[in-house]
Amino acid sequence: QLQLVESGGGLVQAGGSLRLSCAASGGTFSSSAMGWFRQAPGKEREFVAAINWSPDNTYYPDSLKGRFTISRDNAKNTVYLQMNILKPEDTAVYYCAAKELGRLYRDTCSNSWQYNYWGQGTQVTVSS
Repeated sequence: QLQLVESGGGLVQAGGSLRLSCAASGGTFSSSAMGWFRQAPGKEREFVAAINWSPDNTYYPDSLKGRFTISRDNAKNTVYLQMNILKPEDTAVYYCAAKELGRLYRDTCSNSWQYNYWGQGTQVTVSS
């Protein structure tokens, strides 16, 4: 089964950028669809981005499109989340998730139950 470990979180000023990484091991990463979610204190987990096996097949909520970019490197078993023009409301714990041996679709990729495996999360704090 897949193990997922996120890294790259931290404290950044508003307007800055961060790139999160999620390293996968123990499973079939290249055949897995991947996603990023986030959860702020007192709020529900929120879908951030998803990517299928093909790096060109990505999904975002309209609210984040243009600022966040998901990508993957199958040779390194890693998925990335580039976050630009960060805002204080982007402050949250960011989680990487995998749908092993599966595919995500636009109308279901935001549902957390689609994903089989989750990382422990990495904290992102954006100061104003």
